Amino acid sequence: MGSICRLDKGSNPLPIPKLKSMTSFEFNKKYADYLEEGHYGLAINIPSVVEFLDEIFSKVLIHLPDFKYSQIKLKFNSSRVYTTLKHSAMTYWIEKEINNLVKKYDDDNC
Repeated sequence: MGSICRLDKGSNPLPIPKLKSMTSFEFNKKYADYLEEGHYGLAINIPSVVEFLDEIFSKVLIHLPDFKYSQIKLKFNSSRVYTTLKHSAMTYWIEKEINNLVKKYDDDNC
């Protein structure tokens, strides 16, 4: 008891239902305390991008003093991340990772 899947001899495990992905709207709501006033926040609604950013925000960014974000978007086929981090190595890395996730999404879905 307490196991999500039950394995009987000779049977396949029951599939674990996939959790609903967070949308960009839900992301912006979750991190509203860190969204600069008057800005729209995350405008990329690709599940893998939202999941990646949620992990980075929750584990790193929101723990930095005075961290805020204003826009995370695609512009001219490249991601742009506008935060109080300015032009840091962290911002560059986040943009690079988003670009990789968007490319993978496009390759898989287009």
